[in-house]
Amino acid sequence: MRDAIHSADPTREDWKRRVLEFAGSEMFDRLFREGMALVEEAASYLDGPGRTDSRKLNRELALVYAAESMEVTTRLMQAASWLVVQRAVREKDMKVEEAGDEKYRIAKPGEPHPCDRAVMPAPLMALVDRSRGLYERVWRFDAALYTESPQPAVNPVMKQIDRLRAAAEGGAFDPLAVWRRD
Repeated sequence: MRDAIHSADPTREDWKRRVLEFAGSEMFDRLFREGMALVEEAASYLDGPGRTDSRKLNRELALVYAAESMEVTTRLMQAASWLVVQRAVREKDMKVEEAGDEKYRIAKPGEPHPCDRAVMPAPLMALVDRSRGLYERVWRFDAALYTESPQPAVNPVMKQIDRLRAAAEGGAFDPLAVWRRD
């Protein structure tokens, strides 16, 4: 996908309209409230009961706990920063062009770390899941808002059908095609 800011066609303004509409929407307000509440919930758990939970773990699991809690914190801070930028656009504290700068964009989510969820504290695992969910939604909004046009999703079934059609049109399924080649 091509960034809207670095578009080959500088006259396109669709992305700016989308960003402004989204920033002023009820959907954004709900996402913002959810994101900030999750930041507060995570901080409260990690600074309170989470400390007690981590002390109950053996050394190896305590390291896994520390890594997971850092991932939660990082994801939430990145998502919260993105949300604050969008609010700044809405409040006209930041220009939409500035919000489209690469430094305010959010990176594609990485793969989750493998860990035995059954031995980790359930509240931490819930925060891992919820922070990942929030981050992925923010990433999808970022990708949809700050590109020239949303790219259609690749349908693997249609891709395979197209390959079969091309093979059929090329004679791949014609058993007599071998003898017709002259």
